[in-house]
Amino acid sequence: MRRSLAAAFALCLSAGSACAQESIKLDVVNDALPKSLTGAPGNPDAGKKVFLTRTLGNCLACHQVTSLKSEEFHGEFGPSLDGVAGRYSEAQLRLIVADPKRIFTDTVMPAFFKSDGLSRVRPEFVGKSILSAAQVEDVVAYLKTLN
Repeated sequence: MRRSLAAAFALCLSAGSACAQESIKLDVVNDALPKSLTGAPGNPDAGKKVFLTRTLGNCLACHQVTSLKSEEFHGEFGPSLDGVAGRYSEAQLRLIVADPKRIFTDTVMPAFFKSDGLSRVRPEFVGKSILSAAQVEDVVAYLKTLN
């Protein structure tokens, strides 16, 4: 175990990364994140991949989307995302993906772009968000296609 931790640390140093993100600060305005987290719009095709990937968004584990009926294992716990683009603005969708408890205090949906204030986080994920800023923007771009 010590060797694998030391190897991971050495790999992080050699890659020139800090391996942990700085604390993420979200500029929330009226229950929304009006500014892109990257300064650029997301890619809906990339967002669909994140949405479907079980090790990233895994959104279908809880939500249903009729246009994705060929995909297996749609969840029934979260609301259907059919028409979500008509129910929420882009800025609201961004906050819902990034940190949904800011809007829905009782939700069990995870904060996909938050790195602190979390509980029961495995040690290797402490200080890291589930998705990158670009991935959040991509998911928001995909959600905007669900009219």
